[in-house]
Amino acid sequence: MFSLSGKKTLIVGIANSQSIAYGCARVFRQQGADLAITYLNEKAEPHVRPLADELGAEIFLPLDVRDPAQADALFDEISAKWGRLDTILHSIAFAPRDDLHGRVIDCTPEGFGIAMDISVHSFLRMIRKAEPLMPHGGTCMTVSFQGASRVVEHYNMMGPVKAALESAVRYAAAELGPKGISVHALSPGPLLTRAASGIGSFDELLNAAADRAPTHQLATIEDVGAYAAFLASNAAANVTGGVHPIDGGYSIID
Repeated sequence: MFSLSGKKTLIVGIANSQSIAYGCARVFRQQGADLAITYLNEKAEPHVRPLADELGAEIFLPLDVRDPAQADALFDEISAKWGRLDTILHSIAFAPRDDLHGRVIDCTPEGFGIAMDISVHSFLRMIRKAEPLMPHGGTCMTVSFQGASRVVEHYNMMGPVKAALESAVRYAAAELGPKGISVHALSPGPLLTRAASGIGSFDELLNAAADRAPTHQLATIEDVGAYAAFLASNAAANVTGGVHPIDGGYSIID
């Protein structure tokens, strides 16, 4: 695989060992990257700290993306310890439960705003803070899902939210391309993660996806990590603005 030796990498979104962010962090570390890992809050810390220790994370700090002070502290620490940042992986999304489980047209303004802020705008805020630390270029990645471009039963309001996220990726890629900063959306097929478990009838979706995919296999968090590692490598420096399916071909079948 492509070497990430010495790449300074920020991972946001590890909740447990099933997280997409953890799968990516493992592969990044295997390929030589130095890691900064965040956790959401005191409740999450005991679940994330052992994983950060296992991966030899050099920076381990709390980050609730709604708290500007925590974001400032995180990037100040990255600047002080490393002096630069090569890669960020943003793998977080949230919608209030009642809004997520209801019809899209019934979601509340407050719920929609919270989902957009945490799932989309936080990525833009993160990129803005990373930009000064990427004077020689870098890679910014987030995680989407095919419910952004087609209707997926039970995905509900996260469909429009992920569509906004993918659009934000394209505009950010266009704006930052001249600086050598690439921006990507990883789009795995259905995966059994803690976040996905909040979607109604998700087990049925997983089984249907495995049957439908040309490979008849669901993607794993390691599959996502391998693709993300390529995008973070120097070999992918001229690739940007894409939504990258990692799904055994699931998305090509009608």
